[in-house]
Amino acid sequence: MKKSLRYVAGLCAIWLLQACSTSQPAATQQETAKPVENAKPGAKAATEFRAAWVATVANINWPSKPGLSTQEQQREAIELLDFLQAHKFNAVIFQVRPQTDALYDSKLEPWSYYLTGQQGKAPEPYYDPLAFWIEAAHDRGLELHVWLNPYRAHHVAGGEISEKSIVKTKPELVVKLEQGYWWMDPAKKGTQDHSTAVVMDLVKRYDLDGVHFDDYFYPYSSYNNEKDFPDDDSWAAYLKSGGTLSRGDWRRQSVNQFIERLYSEIKAEKPYVKFGLSPFGVWRPGYPASIEGMDQYDKLYADARLWLNKGWVDYFTPQLYWPINRIPQSFPVLLGWWAGENTQKRHLWPGINVGRDSSALNVRETMSQIMISRGMLPESQGVVHWSISSLTKNPNMAKSLLSGPYKKEALVPASPWLDSSAPAAPSVSTTTQGDSLKVSWTHPDEKDVFRWIVYYNYAGRWDYKILNRNDRSLDLKLSNGSAQGPIPLSQISVTAVDRVGNESAFQEIGLTQQ
Repeated sequence: MKKSLRYVAGLCAIWLLQACSTSQPAATQQETAKPVENAKPGAKAATEFRAAWVATVANINWPSKPGLSTQEQQREAIELLDFLQAHKFNAVIFQVRPQTDALYDSKLEPWSYYLTGQQGKAPEPYYDPLAFWIEAAHDRGLELHVWLNPYRAHHVAGGEISEKSIVKTKPELVVKLEQGYWWMDPAKKGTQDHSTAVVMDLVKRYDLDGVHFDDYFYPYSSYNNEKDFPDDDSWAAYLKSGGTLSRGDWRRQSVNQFIERLYSEIKAEKPYVKFGLSPFGVWRPGYPASIEGMDQYDKLYADARLWLNKGWVDYFTPQLYWPINRIPQSFPVLLGWWAGENTQKRHLWPGINVGRDSSALNVRETMSQIMISRGMLPESQGVVHWSISSLTKNPNMAKSLLSGPYKKEALVPASPWLDSSAPAAPSVSTTTQGDSLKVSWTHPDEKDVFRWIVYYNYAGRWDYKILNRNDRSLDLKLSNGSAQGPIPLSQISVTAVDRVGNESAFQEIGLTQQ
């Protein structure tokens, strides 16, 4: 019954896109601050994960081509981040390891071909792209999650294989596929050790908010012309050691061990860094009964349901890249099934993609999927958009998001299993400046704060503004105009939000006329 109610709620939510009212400033009014004890806000800030993937493989999203200057790369990065901030997003999933290479300064793997056009060559003038992206994202109130491909050693669009490539430095770990890709053998201990070391190097050295894998585990069979993955040597070694699993179970076990190990090691190093997975949207055909399509369990050897059941993730983003009414792969039907598998109550933020078509029909489909997700998963709302170019190159889509479901700013939902301790409340002061009230604040532990929220009340109606880590003040009009005359600002509050979404206590300040 609960699932049915959620489903109905999700479908009904399609019709609930509402515009928030705005008001205009009017006459000046002098105010002074007066604390009000035991007060509660009339409207808390919305929480919803709003993220977009930024793909670097084959220069899909960034940089626009290999070999751009440092200045050009940084300009393109800022344009993308400014777009996300302006359209009320709060996270970016940035691909930093497209093919056992690095879009950051790494001693484990070479600089990416997609940066400079030559694998192993650093940007000129030198800079660290990941450090730049993190700083710029955080300054805009965006979480940054690094996205890695755990096993892809070389992509067909990745230029020449350099002497620094893992294909040359650790040939015993890789196999060549018939379509020209090189792949690390997931069953080999050396593969697991190397990829784990790469992830943990990132976690240790960079101020990350999350680590993210997509759907590439064992490769899609088309990469090898529908032939089996060429791992005869590691399979023979397993059998010789006394192994008794079937070949499919053995492959899945290798991936499972890697996922569990990574989750454990990330939490031991930095518990607040979220681990997210974005598998193919169908676990197996027939789950649920109406679903058809590829069997990732049997083809990619990815037991994504197990990872979700076990809680080896902090957020789960199945790639539900199908329309609502496509019966064999229906968006709400698949989302409802994955929700039923979320026994550990992790975040379930589906990946969505219905293409770059700017027609009203396609835009409506995307808006509807967002609203269905809200209705079905009200306790932790959110989606991830594939990819950022589907937004930046689709003005109709971007405009509809901003005027519809993303009109109001939102925080990333909290992850209480990582940390449930809220930061201390900030100390707030106010100063009247003409027709405005300057609200300022300080905090005893600024390193524990990622964002600030200023709540304000005109005529009993609360609203809010989410501010970024470097902000320490906000100007508010002392009165808003209406047809009935000026409406005075009567109450304010400022709260602090930490890295995992915990918000400090709400301490209301009442304002009285002088």
